[in-house]
Amino acid sequence: MRIRPFSLLAALAGLTLLLLLALAPGAGAGTTGVSDAAAALKQGPVYVDPAARAQLSQADEKALERKILDADKPVFVAVLPESPQFPADSVLRDLRTATGITGLYGIRLGDRFDAGADGSVMPRNAVRNLVSGVNAPGADAAAQLDNFVDQALPTVRGSAPASWSDGSDPTGGSTGSLIAVGTVLVAGGAGAYAVVRRNRRRKAEEERAALEKLRVVVDEDITAYGEELDRLDFRPSEPGADDAMRADYERALDSYEEAKSAMAAAEHPHDVRAVTEALEEGRYALAALAARREGAPLPERRAPCFFDPRHGPSVTDAAWTPAAGTPREVPVCAADAARLQDGEDPMARTVETESGRRPYWEAGPAYGPWAGGYFGGGLLPGLLAGTLLGSALSTPAYASEYGGGDFTGGDFSGADFSSSDFGGSFGGDWGGGGGFDGGGGF
Repeated sequence: MRIRPFSLLAALAGLTLLLLLALAPGAGAGTTGVSDAAAALKQGPVYVDPAARAQLSQADEKALERKILDADKPVFVAVLPESPQFPADSVLRDLRTATGITGLYGIRLGDRFDAGADGSVMPRNAVRNLVSGVNAPGADAAAQLDNFVDQALPTVRGSAPASWSDGSDPTGGSTGSLIAVGTVLVAGGAGAYAVVRRNRRRKAEEERAALEKLRVVVDEDITAYGEELDRLDFRPSEPGADDAMRADYERALDSYEEAKSAMAAAEHPHDVRAVTEALEEGRYALAALAARREGAPLPERRAPCFFDPRHGPSVTDAAWTPAAGTPREVPVCAADAARLQDGEDPMARTVETESGRRPYWEAGPAYGPWAGGYFGGGLLPGLLAGTLLGSALSTPAYASEYGGGDFTGGDFSGADFSSSDFGGSFGGDWGGGGGFDGGGGF
């Protein structure tokens, strides 16, 4: 009799799983705890303790899990029984510590709900508002958790942990990994694996496309700066040159090399920020050198000209109103200040878009890192309010797509995280608003 390979593989996987479960510590003991919940959450976004199964059906659990996996966000949900194994005053902290992964954690403990998040994933006040919005007395667990996830996914920062897609245990535990792999094979978890892999490939392709758009603009900036250096008529040994001038000149040259090196090494859109930061530094060095040579006061350290950073450091602020926007003060160079005063349009930096060349603030969100290097993350949203790029910058989801290391989630940190940073919704370090006896203990 011929045996189909897939049937044989499934049988072997099932046998392997049974053996591993039999050998696993605590197998058959009928008791679980934070460590079991954490081990499960390393492999997938939803965990339902056996003693709390009545609260959430397997169908509802799978639907919730699928929603989180499709979004590729670091959102963790645990449904736990009221038990000494899950102390209300510390269960959130204990679970985050045991899991060791940055993210947003929502826990249904008995008939109560609370949540906590690392600051890089969601601000504390946002967590507090989120919990308040779903914490209705007597709420059904399935509806409450579904509501929590629906509200969290659009705003949570970062990506799902790699362990959800590769089956690995961030701590390197081999038995847990084997059990997880066996579970995936037997229970059909390959579908979830495929979803996460597909989402990651899609995001990688979007990042590559965004980086290529940026590369064109940044290469133009680097070339323009290099031409400024070529036109500079300065020799370190010329009469009248002093150490301060030579230091400015050296800083300008170093900035050019740093910008080229950073662009050559860029792999993600947010890497471009280092390039434009270097160019901004170099242009100020050139302005300082020019002032010293002319015997003029050193220029104030100001942001570059808003309309085109290639114009160099701004000299003043001027009122400007974008199309369909509200007036605001923006830093401008002398030439653009004069144009605005005369009622003329400034010399705006344009980039390629699907509708032709447009000012960069009317282009897509990919140009955020480029502009952020010139103007800084704190200044930029206010300057761009009401523009297409400004609208993208104001959404929490922007950071997870283009913000890079500024906002992260799903990273393995182990127990090395700040309790004060891991904010939640109720008393103590978890904020105030709700759930588990006002505890939290962070």
